[in-house]
Amino acid sequence: MKKILLTEFNFEILIKLSFAAIAGLVIGLERELKGKPLGLKTCLIVSVISCLLTVVSFESAFLYSKEYSRPMDPGRIPSYIISGIGFLGAGVILRRSNEAISGLTTAALVLASAALGITIGAGFYFEALTGVFFIILGMKVIPYFFNKLGPKKLNEKEIKVKLYIKETTDLTTLLKEIKAKSFGIKQVKIKEEADDLIITCIVSAHKKFYTTDIYYAVKSLNGVIKVDAESLQ
Repeated sequence: MKKILLTEFNFEILIKLSFAAIAGLVIGLERELKGKPLGLKTCLIVSVISCLLTVVSFESAFLYSKEYSRPMDPGRIPSYIISGIGFLGAGVILRRSNEAISGLTTAALVLASAALGITIGAGFYFEALTGVFFIILGMKVIPYFFNKLGPKKLNEKEIKVKLYIKETTDLTTLLKEIKAKSFGIKQVKIKEEADDLIITCIVSAHKKFYTTDIYYAVKSLNGVIKVDAESLQ
């Protein structure tokens, strides 16, 4: 009888770890397809290990705590998992030279993998499945509809542009000409250098435009000598 119970227990652990691996696989695959630093293998490992530690924590509380004595805290190890994942997530949040910050979504998904592992390890299968559903919904489905039907701002991309301009050029007229091409302009910075003027700004345009489209459009304006363009997304 004892052997049967042990077999059933091992089978339950196998189900939990398998479910955790699948959950981490689904989230990691999305990151992998986008070429992010923490992809399939990392999310799968995080989810499985989080599940395993949670199982150990909960089962230890039942096996080693005694009646009428101070009980063990089954939530202690999961709380340490979340703290540890914070360091892992911080490693993928980058501030690039163009002032853009990347990696926030990847860090959030690593945390989500750990949370799913903990949830499955604690035996809440339906809650974990629902969590995966809403994560995928928020990552893929909702952004698609927002891009199609949402505010114009959600369909824009930003390009950092550096313009080298002849000193005799009317800057106000030049900025108006850029806006006339259906581009937005913000964070304008003007600097004098030798016989030229340098304007550094952020140009916003619809996502259908390539960075090269914006480059050629701005380069064709009167008075512009040279253009540097860099995507912020």
